This record gives sequence, structure tokens and C-alpha cells, in this order.
Amino acid sequence: MSFSRYPKYKPSGVEWLGDVPEHWEIWKLAHAFSVIGSGTTPKTDNRVYYDDGEIPWINTGDLNDGELDSCEKRITQQAIAEHSSLKLYPIGSLLIAMYGATIGKLGMLRFPATVNQACCVFSGNSPILTRFMFYWFIGLRQQILSLATGGGQPNVSQDILRTLRVGCPDIDEQSAIAAFLDRETSKIDSLVGEQRRLIDLLKDKRQAVISHAVTKGLNPQAPLKPSGIHWLGDVPEHWSVKRLKRLVQHSRRITYGIVQPGEPDPTGRFMIRGKDYSEGWCSPDEIFRVSDGIEIPYTRSRMREHDLVMTIVGAGVGNVAMIPVWLDGSNITQTTARIAVDPQKAEPAYVCLALQGIVGQRNLERYVYGSAQPRLNIEHVDAYLMTVPPLSEQREIVASLNFKLEKLDALTAEAERAIELLQERRTALISAAVTGKIDVRNACALEIS
Repeated sequence: MSFSRYPKYKPSGVEWLGDVPEHWEIWKLAHAFSVIGSGTTPKTDNRVYYDDGEIPWINTGDLNDGELDSCEKRITQQAIAEHSSLKLYPIGSLLIAMYGATIGKLGMLRFPATVNQACCVFSGNSPILTRFMFYWFIGLRQQILSLATGGGQPNVSQDILRTLRVGCPDIDEQSAIAAFLDRETSKIDSLVGEQRRLIDLLKDKRQAVISHAVTKGLNPQAPLKPSGIHWLGDVPEHWSVKRLKRLVQHSRRITYGIVQPGEPDPTGRFMIRGKDYSEGWCSPDEIFRVSDGIEIPYTRSRMREHDLVMTIVGAGVGNVAMIPVWLDGSNITQTTARIAVDPQKAEPAYVCLALQGIVGQRNLERYVYGSAQPRLNIEHVDAYLMTVPPLSEQREIVASLNFKLEKLDALTAEAERAIELLQERRTALISAAVTGKIDVRNACALEIS
């Protein structure tokens, strides 16, 4: 669908906003909203502010770039009474995160709520519809974030937000633009959802393909025998089942890494964390480094090419990857385990794949403990049971799987690229509509006709 431009434009007076339709007005947010405020965090060690609290209290982690129907935390009436900066904002208020990991995230209240100090709230009487303002912030998010101050933790303060100038038409036209964007973004979001479901299916297919190969082999006619393990079932008759610790180098047992030392040094030694390989290896620029001059006290954390790493603490526990040549000599942090497979006993690539499959992951899940921060003990990793074909057959399985997984990975990359393009399209469409670069006033009527 293509859209025409408005007949006439005028300068907005804002460099990054450019020209706006001639009949649009320019509003400074400080003048457009009768209420622009924030909140605070009552002392967390004073339980009278929290226990049995019934008043919703929004934190930036609750913001979802959409309508807020609920929140995780609540506070008491006493907290509001004793903190003048805590106010109950009404339904329809617009929230934006001013700093932290969620900076720029938005939310629209569908219930009265208070907020913490990292949320800025726009409310009260206004010539700008909340829905229009919501889309304006979405479409121009990157330009707004470029105004942030501070290095370690960029901050888009209330003062910055108050000075922002918005070009907008009358309420009826704002409503038409918002309705158009509701409809079009819903279509795009639906397409994104389809691609994400496809990625999930491809991930499941990947694990299933691996699991079948490392538990049944490549020959469907091979005679089977009971493995003696109920969750593993029958395995090829000539295979063995061994604990993982029996497959590692005698002098380099399975062990965890060290506490991440020192300050980052972009030219120093790599310190591998779980997130560095959670979705395949990230780029070298994203991996933490420490100065070569910092002494690493334990050789147990030193990695060699073809060693395996496994996340044993936190998000992605159980994830596993093989060390590439460019990470030879790197170190691992204490949330990661080193598995130095003995190539005389097993192919490292085979062991890595076996741990990635459905059977491997479900076996590991049996040992995971801790709800707030899931973890695995080294003893559990040691005791992991896996099928061990002859070395020559392991190599055949790896070659066969690499061929099949390459196709699945290509389809996954294609779906991820589709999501990226759809999201770019979504942002560009919103930005063009709320800044008047396209005229969508008659879009609904044209679609119906």
C-alpha cells in the first residue's frame, strides 16, 4: 500500500522532525500535558510499604510498548501517604522509561497506578491523544534516545522530555492516524508472530534431528539393545553408554571458571560468559575482555580449541558450545563449565551435539535446581549419561548432522531476517504517519471500498 503526501508543509522548527503538514500545530510537551510526573521507590527494607499492598506500583520492567493490564508489584496506602512524590495516575496515562536497561520503553495504563522514579508519566488534559503520543514516541524513539545524557547509564530526564516539540493535527485527525496505525501494526505484529512460531518449530526440529541421530544412529536397520535407562530407551547394539566424566581428558576434568576479574580492556584476554554463545557465538566485540596483565589464578578456566563450554548458572542453563580457534587461550567465568573432551575417547563435536539435542537437554533439566537463578552442579555434569558410538561412527553422525542442520539454520536465519525487515517496516510506517510524511486520513475508507 502506498500513501500520498499532504498538499502543503511548513518547517517544524525542530531539526530532526523536519517539515510537518501546514495545518498541524507544534506543541511543547510541557504545555501539551497538564500532568508530567514520576514517582519513587519507598525503602524496600520497610515492609509496611509493601506487605499486603493493594495499590499497583509500576517499574520500568513492566513496560511492554503496549497497554498495561497488570503489574508485578504493589505498595500500601501508607507508602503513598508518607511519600509526596508517589501519586496515583489515572487510566489512560502514558509511561516512558527514562533510564536503565529498558530506556525508551512505553506503556499505557489500563488501571490506576503509581510508578517508580525511572518512569515519566504523561497525563491530565491535553490536546494530544495518548494513543497518538504513544505512536509518536515509538516512531521517534531513536531520535529521542540520542538526546540522552550520561555515559554509563544514559538518561532521558523529565527536563528533556518536557522540552520535546510535537507536531500534530486536531483530535479527529490524530484519532484517524492512531486507528490506522492500530490496524497496520496489528497486521505486521501478526506476521512477526508467524515467523517467531516458525523459528520455534525449526528449533524443535533441530533438537529432534540431533536426538534421533545420537540415540539411534544413521542406520535404521541396526539391531538395538535396551540402554538400561528409561528416558533413553533402546540404542544400537554396538554402542556403549558412559558418564560424561569418562570422556574428558584425565588432566583437565570438568570444572567451572573464575569470578570475572578487573575492568574491561578491549584489547585484552577474552572472558567467556553464557550469553556469549546462547544463540551461537556472538562477535568478538561483544565478549568481555580483561587486561593480559591481570593474573588469572587458576588454569582450570583456560580454554583450548575444541573444548566445550556449558552454562551452569542463570539464564540459558544447559546451553553448550564448542570453542572456536579464535577463542583458544581464553578464560571462562564462574557461571560456565569447561568440558575438555578427550579426542581419543569421543569426538568433541559429537559430544556437543548430543548435549544440544532434546534428550540431552531433558537429561540436564532433571538436575537443574533453584527458581530465581537456575543452576547445575559440576557433579551433575560429571554424571551425565550419553550414548557413545565408535569414533568412526561419531564422525559420520557429525558430518550428517552438520549437513542437515545447515539447512535448518539457513531457514532460521531467513525467518530472523524477515522479522528484522518487518520491524523496520513497522517503525518506518509509524514514524511517517505521526510526523505527517504520509497522509493516511482516508486509508480506512480506501481499504473498505
